[in-house]
Amino acid sequence: MLKREDEILFSGGALGAEEAFGVCAETFGIEEVNFSFDGHKPARTRGLRVLNHEELAAGDVSLAYVSRLMNRRYPDTPTMRKILQSIWYQINNGQEIYVIGAIQPDQTVRGGTGWGAEFAKLCNKPLFVFDQEKNGWFKWDGEASTWTAQSGSNEPVIEHIHFTGTGTRMLLPNGRNAITALFKRSF
Repeated sequence: MLKREDEILFSGGALGAEEAFGVCAETFGIEEVNFSFDGHKPARTRGLRVLNHEELAAGDVSLAYVSRLMNRRYPDTPTMRKILQSIWYQINNGQEIYVIGAIQPDQTVRGGTGWGAEFAKLCNKPLFVFDQEKNGWFKWDGEASTWTAQSGSNEPVIEHIHFTGTGTRMLLPNGRNAITALFKRSF
């Protein structure tokens, strides 16, 4: 079992899933780093790390590439670009990734959160998604390019000192409960 004082949650502090991850981290005595940018109003300010323009540029990615990879169109706006750049920091810093959302038929995760999940796949990081619609955890199997259901004793446990918690702004009670249970199992 990991020591709480060694753990760091990387997130974005946004309303919904990221806020719930942060609340659990604080409750369990775990440090948190929330990546943000000027003009963004996160729900969590504990561990707030406002990225400057040079740092944001380091996480830049082609919106055309992301749109193709995700099978959907992202608006080419300065705010959307900064959101994707800050997600890059969340995923880059975590050794394993936990996402609350919904897995779509094309194997991507719905919404802006989906870019974080896809980036985790590209980086070959352990990736777990709690699908609120299916009411269960799923692990990405990179070799089979598919999601594997995780239930009972197979439900995820945080195993690395640096982990990322992100997800939908539309957090449902089952998603909130999944985050709390993840922390209870892990710590």
